[in-house]
Amino acid sequence: MTQFDDAYDNSGHIEGAEDFPPTWKRAAAAFRSELGARAQTDVSYGPSDRQAFDFFQPEGVSRGTVIFVHGGYWKALDRSYWSHLAAGPLARGWAVAMPSYDLCPDVRISDITGQIAAAVTEISGRTFGPISLAGHSAGGHLVCRMMDPLVLSVEVRDRIENVVPISALANLAPLMQTSMNDILRIDTSEAQAESPVNMSPPHGVNVTVWVGADERPAFLEQSEQLARAWGARQSVVEGKHHFDVIDALADPESDMVRALLGG
Repeated sequence: MTQFDDAYDNSGHIEGAEDFPPTWKRAAAAFRSELGARAQTDVSYGPSDRQAFDFFQPEGVSRGTVIFVHGGYWKALDRSYWSHLAAGPLARGWAVAMPSYDLCPDVRISDITGQIAAAVTEISGRTFGPISLAGHSAGGHLVCRMMDPLVLSVEVRDRIENVVPISALANLAPLMQTSMNDILRIDTSEAQAESPVNMSPPHGVNVTVWVGADERPAFLEQSEQLARAWGARQSVVEGKHHFDVIDALADPESDMVRALLGG
């Protein structure tokens, strides 16, 4: 393992890391079951099987829509692990959509950016009111990329009011030095084009960069770089690591949900 592999190895530095994915999966399945008819699953937004999203309705008329994009280094996991994280926004009267996307090496990261743009566009066409974006790890990268003026139409982009990148990968260049790049295939031009730290800071949207204080130093550095490049607020949460920092999404009274919904 190289020093860059270790720097981005979350599982190797979190006690009981192997228990998190199955725990997430069980909680997500139970949440979908409890929602019943308010959970609409496997809504297609593109030609492949993974280009689909789940959509969760609040009770009554929604105040807006949260779109959550999952992580997994663009090469693992899918939307079915995270449904329970919709609990916070749902309790505040917001609908929540969670897309999956095709994974590397079948596609490039730039392709995934395009897929999430297609998902956001499809979701926007089915909803009314403001849109908030949240994404974890690689998903944090993807929601940041939605702020590129060339990625979404003006009509869709103008509805996005709040963006919360959580433990986001904002500078892709270091990942070129990891063994993961055998799968990710990031080259210099893609690292430049796809890194949010190289983007112009977005205007007219509230961005709060979130990270756990107990995360790997590389992720703390990535979040600091993003907050500095974008002039965004940053929240470093004491006692949280890469796998439990997202738990706050399930709590309607959490600071994270408040930031995501605009207060």
